[in-house]
Amino acid sequence: SSSSAESLDRLYPTVGSSKPPRKRTTSQCKSEPPLLRTSKRTIYTAGRPPWYNEHGTQSKEAFVIGLGGGSASGKTTVATMIIEALDVPWVVLLSMDSFYKVLTKQQQEQAASNDFNFDHPDAFDFDLIIATLKKLKQGKSVKIPIYDFTTHSRKKEWKTLYGANVIIFEGIMAFADKELLKLLDLKIFVDTDSDIRLVRRLRRDISERGRDIEGVIKQYNKFVKPAFDQYIQPTMRLADIVVPRGSGNTVAIDLIVQHVHSQLEEVRAAWAALASAHQCHPLPQTLSVLKSTPQVRGMHTIIRNKETSRDEFIFYSKRLMRLLIEHALSLLPFQSCTVQTPQGHDYEGRTYSGKQITGVSILRAGETMEPALRAVCKDVRIGTILIQTNCNTGEPELHYLRLPKDISEDHVILMDCTVSTGAAAMMAVRVLLDHDVPEDKIFLLSLLMAEMGVHSVAYAFPRVKIITTAVDKKVNDLFRIIPGIGNFGDRYFGTDAPPDWSDDEDALST
Repeated sequence: SSSSAESLDRLYPTVGSSKPPRKRTTSQCKSEPPLLRTSKRTIYTAGRPPWYNEHGTQSKEAFVIGLGGGSASGKTTVATMIIEALDVPWVVLLSMDSFYKVLTKQQQEQAASNDFNFDHPDAFDFDLIIATLKKLKQGKSVKIPIYDFTTHSRKKEWKTLYGANVIIFEGIMAFADKELLKLLDLKIFVDTDSDIRLVRRLRRDISERGRDIEGVIKQYNKFVKPAFDQYIQPTMRLADIVVPRGSGNTVAIDLIVQHVHSQLEEVRAAWAALASAHQCHPLPQTLSVLKSTPQVRGMHTIIRNKETSRDEFIFYSKRLMRLLIEHALSLLPFQSCTVQTPQGHDYEGRTYSGKQITGVSILRAGETMEPALRAVCKDVRIGTILIQTNCNTGEPELHYLRLPKDISEDHVILMDCTVSTGAAAMMAVRVLLDHDVPEDKIFLLSLLMAEMGVHSVAYAFPRVKIITTAVDKKVNDLFRIIPGIGNFGDRYFGTDAPPDWSDDEDALST
């Protein structure tokens, strides 16, 4: 049929005509669910990397592994074994099953009676797959459909994914499109005996998808096996690596891991290099520092003093936060307006010209600024971002975020109490940009910043407004601000600081 001919044309790109895979490195993040539990450890699958160059764009592309093979060949198990052996902090595991096309009413009826072919290339939305992988590879956020196999339909809600060090894309038709193949840096075909695949499919479809044994066998004989012979098995020749016996072939998996490790290089400490590159430059024009009045200086004296009690530290920190928030609000756009006073006279005043204001706190220290924002902004919406520093690499990692809906038209006040290198702040800004917040509508507020952090954020994001009560000149080898304020979160909440904490976002003490 013409449909089969088109599918075969899609399936068979000219071998040898494509360019050899480029050497790539990474970005980092995760998917939902946020954790991937393997036999030895737990891997985060929902985050965001700080890997951006001095222009605020991604400096390294993610490494994409394509896993193809027949239905129930063990692709997901092989992917999990690769992830566990790779030992990289952030991985996205993307399943082709999420990208089945939306069925018509007639196709729904066929699917209910096991008469619809889900194992044909035309069953998948390749345009959406390619667009999604392109964005993930660039480190951008994407929306992934959630497919319900019991009803053969997409659910109303979609899940959000970000880019990662490594993206593993698995599916029966993973190699069945010319454009899709171009996005794969490594192509792996999992080759498992057909009898084993049938037994696995029976077990899975009956226990997990509510099918009956007769329906599963009918679908297998009518669609699954013919599709494997016609569309899937021929793609084995396109694979860089064939893994016989699937997850049982540990030697092949070890070789795959070694190859991927050779591609993932020179990504650590990128943000530290960026920060140090601009230290001697004048402070940027986007920086606004609260005027150092005797009152402000006096409050800094109290909260910087290591002998200050926790109660006094909290009290004077809150006073500074209130002044900082008031100062930031004065920098928002205002327009002229005329109102009438109770005496019947006109008053030429000013009114906020934006849509609304949203506050986003970088947990945990940033949340201490929320009461001050709520006190001066009526009905302000609040979002949170959790960024923690990896104690092994010193790199910030995004573990959680919750942002209000329709944030893209708001002025966003991003709050963190101390900023040293700027790595956490840069990551938080990047997340806001991924949610379509304009760069010039982002206000980064911090009680205390180091010059290193100011330069890093301003150089990467030149239209973000940076607002603080003081800027200290130095950061020591442990990325602590000098003279500094200490670990703000521990002093405010009365917790003990770990031995190797950084001023940025009080990450390790969260």
